[in-house]
Amino acid sequence: MEPIFQEIYDGILNGETKTVEAKVRAALENKMNLKEILDQSMVSAMAEVGRRFEIGEYYIPEMLISARAMQAGMAILKPQLKGANVDAAGKVAIGTVKGDLHDIGKNLVAMMLEGAGFEIIDLGTDVDPEKFVTMADQVDVIALSALLTTTMQNMKVTIDALKIAGKRGKVKVIIGGAPVTEAFARQIGADGSAQDASRAVSITKALLGK
Repeated sequence: MEPIFQEIYDGILNGETKTVEAKVRAALENKMNLKEILDQSMVSAMAEVGRRFEIGEYYIPEMLISARAMQAGMAILKPQLKGANVDAAGKVAIGTVKGDLHDIGKNLVAMMLEGAGFEIIDLGTDVDPEKFVTMADQVDVIALSALLTTTMQNMKVTIDALKIAGKRGKVKVIIGGAPVTEAFARQIGADGSAQDASRAVSITKALLGK
């Protein structure tokens, strides 16, 4: 790995936002390959963050700090990637379902997916089923979040709305949140469920054959 890629990688693991920003700018000034900057330093670092979370070395605070450092670097790199037509791993629309205003889990999943190379459309919280339906033609995956047992039922309402609109077959649907189980995902016809952000990344990759 190029030394500057290693510095970006380490900066993300350690949550050093200023270091990541400075090194990404330096990599761009040195005309380094954009996809290599993304894949070797950022995507690989966030994969390591996910691995450390899964084995209990990192917890949600460490994951958030690393994700924010990654996002700071991505904010600098993203305009260059678009200008160079570097393809994302896939496109994901994510939101908290109707009636639910919780967004910490949703935000962390969005950051981890972005760190894995996906293009993210964040629809926010309290999202109407119809809004998700309008995204079905634009994305590869729709990710639904809910923190409450009372609002998780709106995940089914959203999936049913996709079916009624004839768009369910056009997009993969994953669900997540504290009360969500794999059995519930199967029951409502989702393609997968995730209890945490790291798992959400692996499921999304698997569904898209990445």
